[in-house]
Formats: sequence, structure tokens, C-alpha cells
Amino acid sequence: MYSEPAINIQNLSKCHYIYRQPQDRLKRMVLPRLQMIMGIHPREYGTEFWAVKNLSLEVKRGEIIGIVGKNGSGKSTLLQLICGTLNPSSGSVITSGRIAALLELGSGFNPEFTGRENIYLNAAVFGLDENSINEKLSDIISFADIGQFIDQPIKTYSTGMVVRLAFAVIAHVDADILVIDEALSVGDAFFVQKCMRFLREFIQNGGTLLFCSHDTGAVLNLCTKAILMKQGEILLSGDPKDVINEYLFDLRASKSPDIQYRRSIETTSQDKEYVPPCIEFFDQRDAIFNGCSLRNDIEVIRLNDDNNFGTGVAKVESVYLKDENNNPLAWAVGGQNLIIEINCRAFEEISQPIIGFQIKDRLGQVLFCDNTYISYMGKGLHALKGSLITAAFKFRLPYLRAGDYSISPAIASGDQESHIQHHWVHDALILKVQNSSVIDGLIGLGMQDIQLNISQGN
Repeated sequence: MYSEPAINIQNLSKCHYIYRQPQDRLKRMVLPRLQMIMGIHPREYGTEFWAVKNLSLEVKRGEIIGIVGKNGSGKSTLLQLICGTLNPSSGSVITSGRIAALLELGSGFNPEFTGRENIYLNAAVFGLDENSINEKLSDIISFADIGQFIDQPIKTYSTGMVVRLAFAVIAHVDADILVIDEALSVGDAFFVQKCMRFLREFIQNGGTLLFCSHDTGAVLNLCTKAILMKQGEILLSGDPKDVINEYLFDLRASKSPDIQYRRSIETTSQDKEYVPPCIEFFDQRDAIFNGCSLRNDIEVIRLNDDNNFGTGVAKVESVYLKDENNNPLAWAVGGQNLIIEINCRAFEEISQPIIGFQIKDRLGQVLFCDNTYISYMGKGLHALKGSLITAAFKFRLPYLRAGDYSISPAIASGDQESHIQHHWVHDALILKVQNSSVIDGLIGLGMQDIQLNISQGN
């Protein structure tokens, strides 16, 4: 539709200097020139840190790009370079259209000014004249919904109130490109929902969005493309689900730097007696087929385990979806009482093993999940080498919308906050919902009774 990209980045780099002591900054500005005049080889008074390195990227109009990566990977620096709040050390950034950015919390605001005064200040920075701001003022104040605080100084605001005001401004400056850096993580649920509705409308109207967040669900739900950054470079770019899987793998590995993580779980020759076939699934010919007329028919489909990671200390051997009588299912229905059984093998001794699962929709958004930790917390569980560890989760399956869902099992050790992931299998089972009475929302509640009464008037 558009020949000109919204953002064109070529060979972009940004270098910061790190100084051991404050006076080194002044020395670096003055002394190297004097040393060169005197014929002395200039000394280095600072250490280079390349926040962004030789990065090239083209963002088409109407694209929604999610940027993920660990803290310090260069995400925020990249967004600041795009918005022009930082100057690059080399390379170029060319943008087409008005950019509105929500970067560092409170940036563009004067803490001594009131909220109302800061609306005029911030909107003027985005290129609106006074008449345009006057026309939009009531809508901005209504969107921010901070009440009488609109006429109080910004320095008296809470973090959430600052975010409300900042987002309200960028939502009403008629931008072509929105750049948002992790700002919505501090908003309350009600306001975040309001922002998400605005973003979806902005996207539907052809706007271009760069969205930097640690919220993988938001990236999967909003974005058409994702980028994983690491050490100032683009490590991976493409389908959001693939990029998020790589990001989660990288995140897990970094939390245990002394452990070599690997996607393909392999064992040594001495452990071969414990090695099962890949992920084992029930044979659908031997499974019970529930030919039933309930309102939410779900087919259970086998997948391989080629998308996994972990230490290899333990492995998920098999995953089953079963009925109440412990029979494996090839077909299920919404509202049915089910069991997810996960069998794992320990290749080394494990203290406090944790087995869990996630059920995600086709975008990778987690609908619900659980694990064994809280139920067995403090019981001193210990699995010896070669042990078979089995977890069974009994629950009532909610009614799901038509589409594809996945079950991702995992085994770890430790506690809820600090644990080591031994084997995580992405999308081990697929649930294909063939038909459903759920027309909106993520899941149906399974109403026990619905009544409608009409009393005719005289």
C-alpha cells in the first residue's frame, strides 16, 4: 500500500563512554588533543560501551513491531535514537510521519508545572499548536482520568498518574508512529485495558507501532512482528511466537549461568538406560473418542518435542490428557472434568522437583497454568537418579473459542521465585477446538442456567 517505509535504520550505532572517576570525563575532552600536539600517543580516559551496534531495520507503515530482550540489551537506546532524543555515533535513522513516544517515565514533563500545563507543553513538543491543543484538551483530561489532580504539580503525582497523563497526550496528537517503552507495566488493570483498546484502534486505522515490553503476552497479542535484541544487536527477527520462545530460552539460561542450557536434551552413555523415546503420546487408536453433542468439541493432536530447552538434568517423558477414569483422550469437550498427566525422568538427583504446565492460545497468550510447588511446598521432596516423577492435574476444562490451543509441560527444581528449568517443551500437545458457542472473550464460563423472561405490558 505504501512505497515509503515508516522507519528506515541503516548501520546505526551508539557508543557511551564509561569513566572510573568523574574527572576522567574532563581529561578525555582536553588532554588527548594536547597529547597529539605534543607528539604523544593519546591516552584513553574512558571505556567504550556500545549500546547499539551496526543495526539496520526497516519498519513498514502499518506494522506492529514488538521489541524484547533482557535489561541492557539496547532496546531503550534504540527507541531513543529513533525518536531523536539521542544522537547516533554512526549510521542513520529516517522516519516518515509524526512520531509520538512514551519513553522514560515523566520525560517531556516539567515536575513544577501542573498536569494541565504539562499537556500544553508535551503536546507542543509533538507539533500541535495551541488551537489544536485547546480542541483536544477535554478529551485528553477525560482519557487520563486523574480528577482534580489535573491542576496539581506533576511532582505530587504517583507513578501511575504520570503514565495516565503521558499516554493520554500521545493518544490525542494524531501520530503516524507510536513508540512505547515498557510504560504500561505500571498502570492499573483498568487503565491498561483502556490503553490496549486505543492501541488496537490505532493499529486498525493503519498506524505504525513500536512496542518494547517484557510482557510477552502483550507482544504476542498485539504485534505482527517481533525483534529480539541482545548486546546492542538484533539476535532474531520474525514471527512473534518464535521470537518469544527464543527470548524465554535466553532468559532462563541467563538465570543459571553456571549451567549449560540446550534445546535438544541429550544424555551421556551411562544414562542411556533411563532415556525414553522423545515425547511419548498415547496412540489415538487406543484412546477413548467422546462422540458427544456438547457445545465445545476439542480434538487432541500429537506434536513432537523438537522445540524445547533445559539443563537436561531431568526430562519430560510423556504428556496425557485423560478423563476422570484415567483413560487417555483423543477428543474432549468444554466443561468436561479432565486430568493432565505429566511423567518425567530424573537423570541426576533433584531436590524439590516442580512440574507444571501452561495452556496458551494460538498467539502464545497464556490462558491458565499451574504447577505442583504450592501443594508440596516444604515437604522435602527429593528424587534420586533414575526416578520417575509423575504429576496429575485434575480440573474442569473451560469452554474455549474455536481455534488452536497448546499445552506446554515443564519440570524444574527450586521454588516459585528461584528455580532451575530442567526441561520445558513448547506446545507439546495441541487442542484444536472444532466448534464452540463462545463468541467473545478468551474462555466461556460454562453457565449452569440461562433464563430470559418477557412480561408483556397491557
